[in-house]
Amino acid sequence: MHPIVIIGSGMAGYAVARELRKLNPEQELIMICADDAYNYAKPTLSNALVANKAPEQIALGDAAKMSAQLNMQIINNSWVKSIDASSHSLSYEKDAQLNTLNYSKLVLAVGANPIRLAIAGDGSDDIHVVNNLNHYKAFRKQLEARSDKRVVILGAGLIGCEFANDLQNTGAQVTVVDLAPQPLGRLLPAHVADQFQTNLEETGIQFVLGTTVEKVSRIDNGDYLVNLANGQTLVSDVVLSAIGLQPEINLAKAAGIHTSRGILTNTGLETNLADIFAVGDCAEVNGTLLPYVMPIMQQARALAKTLNGEQTAVHYPAMPVAVKTPAAPLTVLPAPIDVEIQWETEELDDGMIARAIDADGVLRGFVLLGATAAKQRLTLTKQVPDLIPASV
Repeated sequence: MHPIVIIGSGMAGYAVARELRKLNPEQELIMICADDAYNYAKPTLSNALVANKAPEQIALGDAAKMSAQLNMQIINNSWVKSIDASSHSLSYEKDAQLNTLNYSKLVLAVGANPIRLAIAGDGSDDIHVVNNLNHYKAFRKQLEARSDKRVVILGAGLIGCEFANDLQNTGAQVTVVDLAPQPLGRLLPAHVADQFQTNLEETGIQFVLGTTVEKVSRIDNGDYLVNLANGQTLVSDVVLSAIGLQPEINLAKAAGIHTSRGILTNTGLETNLADIFAVGDCAEVNGTLLPYVMPIMQQARALAKTLNGEQTAVHYPAMPVAVKTPAAPLTVLPAPIDVEIQWETEELDDGMIARAIDADGVLRGFVLLGATAAKQRLTLTKQVPDLIPASV
């Protein structure tokens, strides 16, 4: 019997391995990954400064520790070059050698890549993205080497706003630039976004919205001149891009696996090819991409059962997302994108509750801004229908 092989050592890959080990301590398991296979929670990167965590303290275990803990062979610093579904095999490159590995079942936990804008200027190659621990180490190294700590962040989405709050709380001067007219444009209705923005601005964060970065140039003393499309210029010590992620689909596509925005799966997390599954940020489950911690954990539990011989569909209950912006505590449960909704808003002394109501009067999502509103999280979550119901 060939091993179960997991490609990817992010949260999804390790979660599947951990859940499978709870059910089956003996099944041969191999993880292959392009990085060093350190185990850590990526969401901790955007508030590590406030948490006073040095990059070295973020990792929970290296490859050797995780291999022993999970009774799993880890082949790190290796690139999977191709998958041959007909022969249940894959080829990977390690130390400039090409190797072949057979699998009984294959799990694609290959994650997502940062979207990079085409930006002119000799400083554009110095723009940081933070999508893994090594990225974060490079970002922190440059930040800590600079005395002024002026940071320009491209992108006012969830990650951009979390980093802005984290940096501002630790003495940096932060400017957030986004083409959208409001922060968290995909998650918040305009009236909530306005208040959220005001709360962050009160900490000193500056927003420049409705425009984008055209050019980043190196100037004196290691500074950068950032030219915006609206004619404005900013001087920065560090530039961070946080404009979103694109699921990694190239390997799957080349193998004949169906893809759209992500790797397409059914609720069993099965692709169109036998014995190949996808989980995590790369997986588009029943047409839905949910690159958040709770959906990944739901996927991992369901897939572990399937890999262990008990065919199991993933169940998505209503799963609110807590945005790590202490200056403006925010919990969001986005309504499904294909549902027409109306917003009903309740003003509170320290924030608001905005309910997304569909045509039948059913609560389909909500936004909780402020500490008082956050207390309604459990009550409201119970009222929202499951996104993918539990199988009967």
